[in-house]
Amino acid sequence: MQSFSKRGSIHVVIPARFGSSRLPGKPLIDLAGVPMIVRVYQVVRAALSATVNIVVATDDERIVERLEADGIPVRLTDPGHQSGTERCAQVARELGWSPTDLIVNVQGDEPLVPQALLASFVQFCMDTQPLDMATVAVPLTDAAHLTDPSVVKLTVAATGHAIVFSRSAIPFYRDVPRDAWPLFAYLRHVGIYAYRCSALFRLTAAPACELEEIERLEQLRAIWLGMPIRVFRWPESPPPGVDTQEDVARVREILFVNTLGRS
Repeated sequence: MQSFSKRGSIHVVIPARFGSSRLPGKPLIDLAGVPMIVRVYQVVRAALSATVNIVVATDDERIVERLEADGIPVRLTDPGHQSGTERCAQVARELGWSPTDLIVNVQGDEPLVPQALLASFVQFCMDTQPLDMATVAVPLTDAAHLTDPSVVKLTVAATGHAIVFSRSAIPFYRDVPRDAWPLFAYLRHVGIYAYRCSALFRLTAAPACELEEIERLEQLRAIWLGMPIRVFRWPESPPPGVDTQEDVARVREILFVNTLGRS
């Protein structure tokens, strides 16, 4: 991984909120002997090497204590924050990061995120100038996802910038029966972000817009503000994150199989 040179340094912030409504204490859940947030940190560190500054941003002292015991950089942030983006901004301000620095936001519930995806996304951001904000899209491969509101869809302009994000199916094929809509025409959003520090401060200083509150998608605030979001396309979907006990069981099984494969 090359340095960010004159355009600023690279920082990775891993937001980790203790109080998940569906899975309380989620960051500390044991995944094959290792807390989930530690596994996420290890994946990011392996993908981006020691040249990139990585810090976990959490809302709970229990997470701070566990990470400090392992020597993992961590910052305690305001428990009132509504998003990981707000946690990223607080860390950036407190640590005095430069307006030209690049901040990558990797969610703390993605222990199986591919290292190649992270490394390629950061390289894409380094190679893309100018850049205020970027995110990731992958092909949509399951027809059921078209009507699944938990799967966020997006459309991209010829410039490579996002046009819009929605929980609804976009585009809407007016003259084609829904069961015949071509999946190759759809993209699924993956919640990994990068922000120029100056853009992050502008984004978090603005109030939520109406469209963001309707869809419950914070990235719509950036579009509403006229902030361009560059889209990095990855050819395949990464493994899902952890939101439920079923997800925990699935990830534990994958880690167990991977361990057997290396033995």
